Amino acid sequence: MSPLTGERAVRVLFVEDHDMVAEALGLALTQDPGIEIIARVRSIAEAVTAAGRELPDVVLLDRRLPDGDGVTAIPRLRAVAPDARVLVITGEATAAVATRVVEAGGAGLLLKSSRLDELTGAVRRVAAGDAAFGPGLLTGVFERLTGRAPGGRALTARELETLALLAEGASTDEISQRLQVARNTARNHVQRILEKLGARSKLEAVAIARRDGLLD
Repeated sequence: MSPLTGERAVRVLFVEDHDMVAEALGLALTQDPGIEIIARVRSIAEAVTAAGRELPDVVLLDRRLPDGDGVTAIPRLRAVAPDARVLVITGEATAAVATRVVEAGGAGLLLKSSRLDELTGAVRRVAAGDAAFGPGLLTGVFERLTGRAPGGRALTARELETLALLAEGASTDEISQRLQVARNTARNHVQRILEKLGARSKLEAVAIARRDGLLD
């Protein structure tokens, strides 16, 4: 529970094998009263065990770990902790890696060299159900995802409005404000869009919509 807001803190499982990096990033996270590191582990195997035990809100996952590529572990993490959102951190981010994160079911990709406030902001965004990708990555992700399986049922006018806002990078809270609807209503619009387009994430939904001519 955050002592400042009275809201439950975002519970983070931190997966990082380098002690100096873990200490620096961990310090930044713990200075945010709305974030709580519930465990820190050093490998994919430990992460899967800890995720199943702790059921975190967010898994902050290093891409390169002693027992493999963190991106490939995302499905395993989500299998044991279905409600957890996975935010990958890496020393070098490319559109290809970001696309792999999206395809695996991850919620974001951030450079380790990002500002500390960007890190805490990204953790909060993914915990709230939004995506968090470093600057310049989204365009490449959209391009690489174009050409995937077409969607299904037609979107309503309100869903098309919501889709346009998603294409602008709007968060769920921003969609709620701009459409002047409750946050849960905005989330429902987004969920229906994903279901109708056969997408696994907001980013993939936008890519499919652009391919199918639903967006300019």
